[in-house]
Amino acid sequence: MRKVIFSMGVSLDGYVSGPDGTFDWPGFGEEVFAFSIEEIRGVGVHLMGRRLYETMNYWDDPAQQAGFGEAEWTWARLWNPLPKVVFSRTVSSVGAAATLATRSLSDEIAALRAEPGEGDIAIGGATLAKQAAELGLIDEYRMRVFPVLVGGGNTFFPHDRRRVDLELLQTHTFASGVQFLRYGVVR
Repeated sequence: MRKVIFSMGVSLDGYVSGPDGTFDWPGFGEEVFAFSIEEIRGVGVHLMGRRLYETMNYWDDPAQQAGFGEAEWTWARLWNPLPKVVFSRTVSSVGAAATLATRSLSDEIAALRAEPGEGDIAIGGATLAKQAAELGLIDEYRMRVFPVLVGGGNTFFPHDRRRVDLELLQTHTFASGVQFLRYGVVR
């Protein structure tokens, strides 16, 4: 059965974006980006909310991005054809590799788990991931912990007062001080 993973950058104090909505933190360099490229190779479908969908539209036309190097082109070649399901009440149409969700999050994930296919089901965007976590649908948490305290913003984890036991599956320390932590949910 396909795993549901939530993978995102997070500040040391637990936020995916700061109070001002930014996430331009120290340490995201070539090494971390290369790691992200390898991770996306294992994804079969990506679920996301409207804000992340709109943010990721940046990658739609790499020819328009004058500063793209080989790594950025590699990401775009992997990202653009990747099937995406967008959860939004305000977006009326999406790009070629994306569809708008017509079912609840739990029903969408159940259908994707039942389909034959390779690769994980990735959840993108903290708000959608929190909903999946509250429903007990996430199998793995993957965090790139950045060496910065932002003091507030949008949290990585939901604060629903529910205990979730985790098992450490993998760690990696980047030269920049960023820590990758991969935890599986103990069922």
